[in-house]
This record gives sequence, C-alpha cells and structure tokens, in this order.
Amino acid sequence: MTDSDLHYISATEAIARFKARTLSPVELMTALINRAEAVNPKINAFTYKFFDRAMDEARKAEVRYGKTDGRTRPLEGIPIVIKDETAIKGERTTFGSLIMKDNVDDHDARIIERIKRSGAIIHGRSTAPEFSCAAVTHNKLWGVTRNPWNLDYTTGGSSGGAGAQLAAGTTTLANGSDIGGSIRIPASCNGVVGFKPPYGRVPENGPFNLDFYNHEGPLARTVADCALFENCIAGPHPKDIATVRPKLTIPKDLKDIKGWKIAYSVDLGYCEVDPDVRRNTEAAIATFRELGCTVEEIDLGWSWKVLSAAMSHLGHLFGGSMAGHLALHRYEMTTYARALAEFGRTTTAAEFLAAMAYADEMYSTLGPALEKYNVLICPTTALAAVPADHDSTKEPVAINGVEVDPMIGWVMTYPFNIMSRCPVMSVPSGHASNGVPTGMQIVGRTYDDVSVFRAAAAFERARPWLDTAERRPKL
Repeated sequence: MTDSDLHYISATEAIARFKARTLSPVELMTALINRAEAVNPKINAFTYKFFDRAMDEARKAEVRYGKTDGRTRPLEGIPIVIKDETAIKGERTTFGSLIMKDNVDDHDARIIERIKRSGAIIHGRSTAPEFSCAAVTHNKLWGVTRNPWNLDYTTGGSSGGAGAQLAAGTTTLANGSDIGGSIRIPASCNGVVGFKPPYGRVPENGPFNLDFYNHEGPLARTVADCALFENCIAGPHPKDIATVRPKLTIPKDLKDIKGWKIAYSVDLGYCEVDPDVRRNTEAAIATFRELGCTVEEIDLGWSWKVLSAAMSHLGHLFGGSMAGHLALHRYEMTTYARALAEFGRTTTAAEFLAAMAYADEMYSTLGPALEKYNVLICPTTALAAVPADHDSTKEPVAINGVEVDPMIGWVMTYPFNIMSRCPVMSVPSGHASNGVPTGMQIVGRTYDDVSVFRAAAAFERARPWLDTAERRPKL
C-alpha cells in the first residue's frame, strides 16, 4: 500500500491486514506521523503529540499480532487522537484555555479507560475551542484550526481538531463530545462520520454525566469504523449512574433498508438553509428513494423557540460552569467563552424549567413521527461553514440574506441535544461551492442506535466518501 492509502485506511481494514500480517501497526503509525508532520502546519489540529510513545506502543502491538493465541484487543494498534478536554492520567488537558494551560490530569476519563482497554494507541491531542463552548475551533492558547478542504473556513466545533485530522489523514479514529452538536458539526464540516449516542449510552465523568444534553461519542471516516469504536466505549459503567443497561452492540453486518419509511425536513420548520445545503440534502433524499425507501416530508411544528430553549439550558449549566473564572481570568478568556459565562450569570431556574417544558412539547411531535417512520433525516448544518476565525460576539452570520444567531444559528444539531435520547449520526451529503463538505443527520427513535447505523451504512454503500484520492482534501 502507498502512504496515501495508509493515511485513509479504515480501522476495520487495518485490523484485518494486521491479522493477515500484510500490514504492521508500525507501518501505519509511521505513515500517520509523517502525514501529521507534513500537513499539521497548515491545519493546526494537534495540541500535544505523543509520537515517540505511540511508536513504542505500535511495536508492542506488532508483537501481539505476531503471536498465534488470538489475544489481540478490538482496536489493537489503531491510532487515535483524543480531544483536548478529555482527561488522560499524567497528561496535560488544557481545554483550549490559557487558564488551564498547566493542568495535568490525575485520572483517566471513563471513556479513556475503555479506549486504552481496547488497544487503541493515543498518538496526539486534537484541538477544541476554549472549554469546548463554540461551534468553531480557535482559542488564545493554540490558535486557529483550519478546514482541510478550504483553509479559510472552520472545521466546526467543538471537536474541530478531531474532524480535521480524520479528513486530513493524520489519524484513524478520534473521540468527541457533543453538548450542542460538537461531534456532528465537525463531522459535517470535514466530510467524515460522527455519532451522537443517546444519553447514557457512553459513560461520562461528573457532574456533566447528569446533564442530558451531554454525550461522548466516536468520529471516524466510515460507518463501520464508527460502529467498531462505539462498541468499545458504550455500556454501563459502575461509577456513572446515568449509563443505561444492558450494553448495546452494533452488529457487524448491517442489513439493507429496502422498504423503510423515512421522514425528512430540510429546515426543521424554522431554519434558514443555504442553497448548497438544501441541494445536497435533496440529493440525499433521492438516494434513499433509489435504495427502495419511501421518503416523505414532515412538519414537526418547531420554531425558533427551539434555539431559545437550548440556550436557556446551555447557559444555565454550561455557561454557569464557566462563570467562576470571570472574577480572576476575564481577560485571559476568549470573547466567546466570556460571553457564554456572562450569559450563564443571567439565566434563571424558571427559564431552565421552561426549556425542559419545551423539550416535552417538541417530543410530542417528533416521538409520534418516529413511530410512523424508521428514521428522520435533515441537514447537520444550515451553512457549510463560517470563517475559520469567526468570532460570534462580533461578526454576524447571514443565510439567504437573513441574519441568524452567530453562535449556533448556522447549525441544526442542538434540537437533538434537547431530544437527547435519540441517537443521531452525521454523514457527508456533498460539498458546497466553496469546497467545504456538507452533512446530513440521521435521527433515530429513542435508544434505537442500530436503525441509525443501518440507514447510514446503506447510504454510504450507495454514495461512498473519502475512498479514493479524488474524494479527499488536496492539502
């Protein structure tokens, strides 16, 4: 295989080749490290790099595959990058913040426990906005992360470095977290796959394990890799009361979806949607019809009140969690983090309760619809991307000549953090005229992860992405 092939090899294929001894974990890690050294100066998607240690671990994985006792672990030897908010014992986690630049973890996050147990090799940290509180990825500590498809545009956020690295071919897998779209937005902006599991499927650390908007999940380049990774991290955890039982395993063989009924909404009833996004979503709808599905447009009856509800919740908990930094560190913070922290101080318990009431109202239309249809599809972002250094506190965002909320008014992910028990996957739907990918969300019934994976896998078989050199960024 060429180095270019290794940059984009899937985890499932790499493992098969490791077992067949036609590829070594050392060869794969070497190719990815060389790729990272070549392209990271352009995209700036790493914080810390652990290349020497990763090579040592790759050599140990090579030895394990050389044995005949069959004791390799499910992700043995697979390179992975970890978001710069996820605790790794003995390593720095900066949260993209000057305030936390010297922070060293004294424990592994619960998801890291499982990643290490799976045999995956952590070769670096991926960038994120400060405290992961933005839909773009730039901060005062690490600078601006840029989209591999068009360096002028954002990778999305908050798992922006993860999405960029997958698209650029500097890692095989990446983890992410999603409290308002932070897995799915980067998946869309970078043309990769991101899965927001339903609340409680993957263990979290406290106290945000008790925030039902918050989810840990996988990013990958293929649906099969996403399933492989998800199966390694999902399941009840003895220290997380929110995790659900029993453990769900996504099957390796995902059946076709011929005969399914699929609902769609291009605008969710209230969003301004860019023409490129609309065109690509309509093409995806046509693909599902070609797959033998009945696809029908539905009206959920939602309005911009969805955004108000989401911001009331996010401001009260997420903003409130950052507000304590304002007294001593106000001017070290990015403008967007400071703005959310200040907003958190203004929110009330009554507004938080009203947001919960509206969540119930939203599900009163979505729930019955999902009883009639197997899944719902809609865009992931209403605009392919905003500029890489976009500052939502100063710069407006307009779609179709209409100004929208500059923080998250250009994305369509947060409604499904409100509907947090619904599994949601973002898959690529095409490219905008500026070269930046667009994405499509596949929304499932509560805790019906398998149907989401089936729909995504069927779509991927019909319209593959990143599988040839012509379908990859020209970095």
